[in-house]
Amino acid sequence: MSGDDAESDDSAAPDDRACPDAVGDFRPLRTDLRPVAEAVRAADADAFVAVGDRFDDDLRYLTRFSGPDRPSALVVVPSDDGATDRTGRAVLCAPALFREQAEREFVESARDADAPGGGGTGFHDGVVREVRTENVGGHAGERAAAVVSGLVGSEEGEIGEGREEKEAGDADYTVLTPASVPHDAAVYLERAGNELASTDAVAAARARKTPREVDRIRRVRRAAVAGIARAETVLAESAVVDEAGDSRRSPLRWGGKPLTTERLRREVNAVLAARGVRDAGNTVIGAGPSAADLHYVGDGPVRPGETVLLDVSPRGPDGYYGDATRTFVVDGDGGWARRASVAVEAAREAALNEVEPGVPAKTVHGEAAAELAAYGFDPNAGEGEAGFTHGTGHGVGVSLHESPSLSGAGELRPGHVVTIEPGVYDPEVGGVRLEDAVVVTEEGYEILAAYPLGIVPESESV
Repeated sequence: MSGDDAESDDSAAPDDRACPDAVGDFRPLRTDLRPVAEAVRAADADAFVAVGDRFDDDLRYLTRFSGPDRPSALVVVPSDDGATDRTGRAVLCAPALFREQAEREFVESARDADAPGGGGTGFHDGVVREVRTENVGGHAGERAAAVVSGLVGSEEGEIGEGREEKEAGDADYTVLTPASVPHDAAVYLERAGNELASTDAVAAARARKTPREVDRIRRVRRAAVAGIARAETVLAESAVVDEAGDSRRSPLRWGGKPLTTERLRREVNAVLAARGVRDAGNTVIGAGPSAADLHYVGDGPVRPGETVLLDVSPRGPDGYYGDATRTFVVDGDGGWARRASVAVEAAREAALNEVEPGVPAKTVHGEAAAELAAYGFDPNAGEGEAGFTHGTGHGVGVSLHESPSLSGAGELRPGHVVTIEPGVYDPEVGGVRLEDAVVVTEEGYEILAAYPLGIVPESESV
């Protein structure tokens, strides 16, 4: 098992934690559409269609087109088996006002001077791309149906030739779609005489990241840990005050004012904005009992001796997420928080020790759960109960949660980017969780943007 020296940064000095991003390969991203074309062939179908707006992660991944909030449609039709210089055609039906952006992000970014066609006119995966904006008043599903009919039924011989004629009463064409295809788009496709079939080809392709995708995730996670570093500094600089003779009930003070989870959240989000990423409403900060709430975005006091859980999951300009969690206690006195922290660190280590290609994803979760059980925490606690209440991790990419799940079926493969995030919670006391994102490599794993694990906050200025 190899971690690729991934945890060497855990002992970094505090002022190294928020260091500027390393230079990476941030050329425009492009998606290989061959797996989609191959899925169409394998299913003996005629075409693939995806419909969605800028918030549809499948369409964002397939096209790299980032706007607008009006639906667009992608149609992919494979070439016939005899073709040697191309694997198909892809048409993006986009709103007319966004044609230039669609041409730039979907077409030009996929061109490759060394691909068949020469002179930069070929495409990196052999799938010829184009943007269409005609019939812009029609529904995206209706426009997609027209493109399917035009491409598959083409008499040019390059795409449509060789397909068997349909018998009377049969659907015009069989069209593969992601399971999440909008209902209204499906209705338009079916009304046009197409038979729809679901495919998981897009989810499978998204699960295994390219080096450029890993660069994006690493960059966004660096921003996330920089935000955590800022919150840690604020906590380290906060003062414990004794009001009415009970400092344990008095909120910490920072900058002369009571410290709250919302003040901490604003400090974190300011760092994210300075790093060029969006918090996307995903800066979860809980203190005391609210630290046991997995999605707490409210405002409450931060008191000494209580766990402060920071789960930071921003989204970068290319649509990729970073995900990081750390837990701190100011002026702790041991007890539950310390025991939970030791258990979660051990569970994290046990989970990481299982990460390598070919390992069943469930094994990673099982080892983490077994370690927490060894420390006396319920590894199968239900929501609102004390113990381990969620899975050990999930895939991260253009969705914050995507395949593979470490609680689901399947094996880890090189290129999978997953979180390792064991945690334990007590609704009456608080919660402790540590979360890292790792990419599965041929030899084991690499932690993307490592960060120290200590529960006692330290200032960057130390």
